[in-house]
Amino acid sequence: MTSVSMMEEQSQDTVGAGGGGGGGGQSVKDEEPDNENLTEMAAPDAEEEDEDALPHSEILDIFEEGLARLVQDPLLCDLPIQVTLEEVNSQIALEYGQAMTVKVLKADGEIMPIVVVQNATVLDLKKAICRFMELKQQREGGVKHVSWRYVWRTYHLVFQGEKLEDDKMRLKDYGIRNRDEVTFMKRLRKK
Repeated sequence: MTSVSMMEEQSQDTVGAGGGGGGGGQSVKDEEPDNENLTEMAAPDAEEEDEDALPHSEILDIFEEGLARLVQDPLLCDLPIQVTLEEVNSQIALEYGQAMTVKVLKADGEIMPIVVVQNATVLDLKKAICRFMELKQQREGGVKHVSWRYVWRTYHLVFQGEKLEDDKMRLKDYGIRNRDEVTFMKRLRKK
């Protein structure tokens, strides 16, 4: 139904209802065009709201500014400036005792502080190491791709002389606690 035909129908209904009485003569059918008109009138308002919305890049900038202010908190000051939500959540879990830090010593002597949940498995630790390195490379602009399949084929993770070979075994079962050190050790070739 077009707006013109709806208006004509409304004017006919008004005339047919009689000008004198109390106006109880309108039917439910007469109310439907009014609802359609309201919908048509509301559509431009929705377009105006879309025009007022911020672009994605500005929302992202506002979020990053807020996150940078949050990182200035004494509990979160160890986190990098370009922190991710994942890192903030890890740090909070660490403060509440729901997570632990495992210091992973690389072959070049660098120590990586890896945060994992208390019941983490060896596989969880390996994934956390991968994620730590990925974030570090993004921030520093270093090597773009690391073949983790090659790394895990070439190196063992070792804690106090014991190889962490079973990916499904929990770190606690190996005796690893908060702030313990795990090292990368090169696998010996089988002849």
